[in-house]
Amino acid sequence: MTGNRSALEAVGVDGFDEAVYRALLAGRDASPADLADRLGERTDRVRRALDRLRGLGLVSRLSGRRLRYTAAAPETALEALVRGQTARLQEVRTVAAELDSVFHSVSRADDAGAIDLLSGTEELGRWFVRLQHQVREEMLVLDRPPYALAATNPVEPASLARGVRWRAIYAPEALEQRGALAEIEQLAERGENARVLPGLRIKLAIADRRLALMPLGFDPDNMRPVLIRESTLLDALIDLFEHYWTRALPLSGSGAENPSIDPDLLALLLSGFKDDAIARQLGLSTRTMRRRMRRLMDELSADNRFQAGVQAAHRNWV
Repeated sequence: MTGNRSALEAVGVDGFDEAVYRALLAGRDASPADLADRLGERTDRVRRALDRLRGLGLVSRLSGRRLRYTAAAPETALEALVRGQTARLQEVRTVAAELDSVFHSVSRADDAGAIDLLSGTEELGRWFVRLQHQVREEMLVLDRPPYALAATNPVEPASLARGVRWRAIYAPEALEQRGALAEIEQLAERGENARVLPGLRIKLAIADRRLALMPLGFDPDNMRPVLIRESTLLDALIDLFEHYWTRALPLSGSGAENPSIDPDLLALLLSGFKDDAIARQLGLSTRTMRRRMRRLMDELSADNRFQAGVQAAHRNWV
């Protein structure tokens, strides 16, 4: 099977990668070694295939120390790829429908009613990927740990490239993840509008103001995620996001009227980060960071962080 021509070549999936994807669909989630045993292939070759499939948004890496992957819903994931293609469109859609039937044969998602209770962390991660594939105009996100998937998000750049407006509010704890600030800066360059809000108490993703996904708790073993369709509850969650948005501090564009101001340092300073955490995010020694912070405080004529926030707001730097 791995040597055959793939019907998904038009969207960048060769025969071997399709075989890996099919094997993962049949088992819901698996490690590279598990899939290698099923296919009779080398583990390193399967791992490379999973990396390619992840880049296309077809699979996601689950959180945790052990390397495990789960498949995205085929119909929506492949449709997102098909929209950028013109050749062999009907052939790809036929395969997407076939793979989707395999996915739903092991899925327990119920589409009836305004609120669906999903089955756990894996389904939470799978639905978050699916929302990103389905969104057409706007995505609203409240982001904080813990994460169902790996912290990096390979699907969002593709959504931004399609012209999706993306607003994200991050808890300071999310920015303390290794490499998080650098990734957010890259996403900002692609169009994400990011802010930070201390004390963020929920995780939430809303696609096109029509469908929301959120966990009811933060215990990785008992997150109890729910899917919320158009309803007064969804309207209330949208209002809550907008309320948080007005209170949150921009993570990019701060200090635009004063080019000597470091916007990332200002944002982290006013978001309640400790000195060591700010230094770690900016890739500086604590001593160098404190020297820059002292210059910033002097520029603002502030003796403490509260005064710095008042002065920065007064000068329209935030």
